[in-house]
Amino acid sequence: MKNFSVKTIVAIGIGAALFFVLSTYVAIPTPIPNLKVSVHYPVIAVMAMLFGPVAGCLMGLIGHFLSDLASGWGVWWSWVAGSAFFGLAMGFIGFKIDLAKGDFGIKGAVIFNVVQVIAHLIAWGLIAPALDILIYSEPVEKIFLQGAVGSVGNIVSTAIVGTILCFAYAATRAKKGSLKMEK
Repeated sequence: MKNFSVKTIVAIGIGAALFFVLSTYVAIPTPIPNLKVSVHYPVIAVMAMLFGPVAGCLMGLIGHFLSDLASGWGVWWSWVAGSAFFGLAMGFIGFKIDLAKGDFGIKGAVIFNVVQVIAHLIAWGLIAPALDILIYSEPVEKIFLQGAVGSVGNIVSTAIVGTILCFAYAATRAKKGSLKMEK
């Protein structure tokens, strides 16, 4: 388990705040009611990889809760649960890819993108729609359409922005053996 320190708690706060700001102010509306595409999921994915699944889960949960609260249409716990699951799932990649040590190449990009696609499909194609039907009695056709459009938009934004963020972050990390003593 990633170290749950003060640094991790601060990261959870920053991740949740970034989720809120990016989903509220940097969002592309879609023709589907109450659905927009944004870059908050790539940011949460990278932060979850760095700080672990519990931190990723809390970033998604708190960030989405605050975003829904500020939106004016109320908190949709079904979609908050989807964001929490996504953060949790992406946090587990940090055990396979040590982004903090600059471990991100082509293999890392493939693993990152396979997992993010699966996580988005489960979050928005299964968890959020199923809970919408169970909790809010939403119409099946409407909610699965929202889930499908949300999945595609989130997958594309995470694939592009998330992969770029991972490569950029890994490039800032000193590689083992890269420093040499001068005479």
